[in-house]
Amino acid sequence: MLKTALQPRWIAGLLFALVLSTVFVLLSQWQFSSAESGDAGEPRATEEVRPLTEAFTPGKPMYETEADQMVSFTGSFDPDKSVLVEQRLQDGETGYWAVTAFNVDGAPSGEFIPVVRGWVPDPDDVSPVPTGDAAVVGRLLPSEAPLAATPEEGRVSALSTAELINLWDAPAYSAFVTASEITVDGSPVDSGSMEPVQVSAQPEDTPVNWLNIFYALEWIVFAGFSVFLWWRLVADEYQRSLEDDEYEDDDDDGAPESDNQHPSSEVTK
Repeated sequence: MLKTALQPRWIAGLLFALVLSTVFVLLSQWQFSSAESGDAGEPRATEEVRPLTEAFTPGKPMYETEADQMVSFTGSFDPDKSVLVEQRLQDGETGYWAVTAFNVDGAPSGEFIPVVRGWVPDPDDVSPVPTGDAAVVGRLLPSEAPLAATPEEGRVSALSTAELINLWDAPAYSAFVTASEITVDGSPVDSGSMEPVQVSAQPEDTPVNWLNIFYALEWIVFAGFSVFLWWRLVADEYQRSLEDDEYEDDDDDGAPESDNQHPSSEVTK
C-alpha cells in the first residue's frame, strides 16, 4: 500500500487533504473563540448603591443575585456588640476585622446587621465605636459558616450571623456589610489606624454560545474526515491493483497449451 500512496497523484491528494484539514481546524478555532461572547449580558448593577431595606430582607437566605450589592443604610452602632474576627488577610498580612452590630432604621423587626468597620494588624489598633446617628455605605455579603474553634472572649473565627445572634441575643440580617464609608451626624468618621476592607464584586459570568461550540466540533470532524477520505481512496486503489494482479495471474495459469503433434500412421487402403 505504501507503493500506491507514494504515487505522485496520491502525494498531491494527501497535500490537498492536509491543506483542507488545516483550513477546517482554523475555522474550528474561530468558532470556539466566538463561542464566548465579549458581552456579559445585562449587568447586575452591583456597584449602584441601593438602600439595604430594599436590596435585602431579613430572615431569609441570600441569593447569588443579591450578593456583592453596594448598599446604604442609616441607624446607629451598638458599642456593646462588637467582636474581632481573627485570621483576616489584608495585602498579604494577617490581622483582624473589627465588627460591630448596627441597628438599621426601617428593619422590619429591629434587626441589626454586622458591619466590618475596618482591618487592623493588632487588636490594640481598633478605633472606638462611633456614637450618634450614623450612615453606612458598603458591600453586602453572605454570612460565613460558623467554625468549631472558640477563640477568647470578644473574638470569633468566622463572621457568622447565626453565631452572633446567639452571642448577642438579638435578631439579625443573615448577611454582613464591609463598610467603605461611615459618617456620623453627617461627618466622616476618623478610623484611626484601621484600614477599610475592600471587597471587589465577583466577575460576571460570560455566556457561552453552544451553537458555536457545535459548529467548532463539526469543523474538527470535517478535518479528520478529509484525511480519512484520502486514506480510503488510496486503500481502494491498492485493493484494485491487487485484484488486477490476481486476474492476470489467473489468465496466465488458464491459458490453453498447444497440442503436441504426433506423426499419423499411414492408412493402408
